[in-house]
Amino acid sequence: MATTTTFVEQSLNTGTAEADSQILMQRRSPSMNLMFGFWMVFFHLGALAALFFFSWKAVAVTAILWIFSQNIGIAVNYHRLLTHRGFVVPRWLEYAMTVCSTLAFEGGPIYWVAVHRLHHQLTDKPGDPHSPRDGIFWSHMGWILYGTLRNKDMALLNRYAPDLARDRFYVWLSRWHWIPGVLLGAALYIAGGWSWFLWGFFVRIVVSLHVTWLVNSATHIWGSRRFDTRDDSRNLWWVAILSGGEGWHNNHHAHPVSSSHGMAWYEIDVNYWIIRALGAVGLARRIKVQSAKPGPARVIHG
Repeated sequence: MATTTTFVEQSLNTGTAEADSQILMQRRSPSMNLMFGFWMVFFHLGALAALFFFSWKAVAVTAILWIFSQNIGIAVNYHRLLTHRGFVVPRWLEYAMTVCSTLAFEGGPIYWVAVHRLHHQLTDKPGDPHSPRDGIFWSHMGWILYGTLRNKDMALLNRYAPDLARDRFYVWLSRWHWIPGVLLGAALYIAGGWSWFLWGFFVRIVVSLHVTWLVNSATHIWGSRRFDTRDDSRNLWWVAILSGGEGWHNNHHAHPVSSSHGMAWYEIDVNYWIIRALGAVGLARRIKVQSAKPGPARVIHG
């Protein structure tokens, strides 16, 4: 079945992506990036330390922050709004949700969007930033530890996120994306001590990172395929549960501009529910939705 066109494909041709893939293929270091390795160990140790400071209040705070940073920040905003433009919100809300996105510590908006658009251009082909065809570990977190595509590679990143690169707010936040998260961490410690800090900061970030990475790795290896896409994408129910709907990945790769990834009643998509809730109160419009049936995506709420 034919797939819909991603936002970036409207401004980049295949030749551009293939040329960039040759650059990316040369950006794999044989040794680990020590700075990223240090921070990875540091965050995981912080998450383990949280086990000694357990409290239900801390878990509740973490759950609330998860909704804002992972569901709204990463899935709804970074992924479905900024990357694929599956719906439209007022600019002030888009900016606010992008600040929420940075709380997950997955990089600045230009970096995140550009890497994901590049992934869609070269899915499971040479140059894909995180394909399991290069190894499960590579697709999960190896590309972070051993890859050299960073926030600083702005010339390359801007080609895949030209819409964001023209916006001064996104340029600034891409440079200083770590500031909101650090301020949140300080606020958590002041408000709730070590328990709130370790759970609301370290546990939330570590779990969030691995959930996002599971979409990159697991959903290109295991699961079912509703659509015959030109990649290895799969629908994997347990990743969908963990991520709020991102695990319906074959559906997504078949119709990337669709704000809804679930295409059957049993494919629960919490992140789409959030988008629909925004639409219900007049904060989201032009919500693009693709069903499992052939045909163009329909637009709801205006």
